Amino acid sequence: MKLTLTDPKLLKDSISIISELVSEARFKVNSDSLELIAMDPANVAMVLFKIVSSAFSTFSVKGEEELAINLNNLKQVLRRLSSSETLTLETVDNKLKVTLKHKSTRTFHLPIIDLEEKEQRVPTLDFPLTVTTTSSNLVNAIEDADIVAESVSFMAEQNKFSVSAMGDLSQANMEIGADDDTKIVVDDVNTKVKSKYSVEYLKKMMLGSKISDNVIIKFNKDYPLRLEFMILNKVQLAFILAPRVDND
Repeated sequence: MKLTLTDPKLLKDSISIISELVSEARFKVNSDSLELIAMDPANVAMVLFKIVSSAFSTFSVKGEEELAINLNNLKQVLRRLSSSETLTLETVDNKLKVTLKHKSTRTFHLPIIDLEEKEQRVPTLDFPLTVTTTSSNLVNAIEDADIVAESVSFMAEQNKFSVSAMGDLSQANMEIGADDDTKIVVDDVNTKVKSKYSVEYLKKMMLGSKISDNVIIKFNKDYPLRLEFMILNKVQLAFILAPRVDND
């Protein structure tokens, strides 16, 4: 396997974000893409990551390869990248060889680890609505919620999406109407859903705003949330987050 990125920021930013939720993960490389599917240790959040082959200047792999890597180690190496360098990933002697190259050539060898956890499967989820808005809108809403509570409620209906949080004494609310920046698509005009999620996890997922200026939001009543950040024909970073259900 030999993969070269002339825009390594795609991988650098993505790994930095993913490592906030997952410390070790298995990459799959085939003729179409480099991808990762991983669950956080608490089984609350799933990460789905893919860089398509067309984003690489060199993409050479025989069949399909799998390699499990400590993401914190990889993140530390990728932090050494400058914007002018190219990044090459190779498998050599059961190690991941990482080459940073511009006027000089620097190499790192990271161990490929044995990951005992079972292969993760992406759950089949059915959503009655899709909200597409600017990443900054959602970042602001989660930062507002973080001031007052540990959980946040997402609510949506035709032409309106809102994010709110309620603490013991304080309350925060952001309402986003459908406009040029925000599209709300519902299965039925009477669709109206509300669900609650962890602010702690959402703050980590909001780092995906480094990847894309827009975010796709899908959820349902007391149902997992799916967030997706994407650059067409390059990279996709998505999260699935379990709901917080009140026992009342």
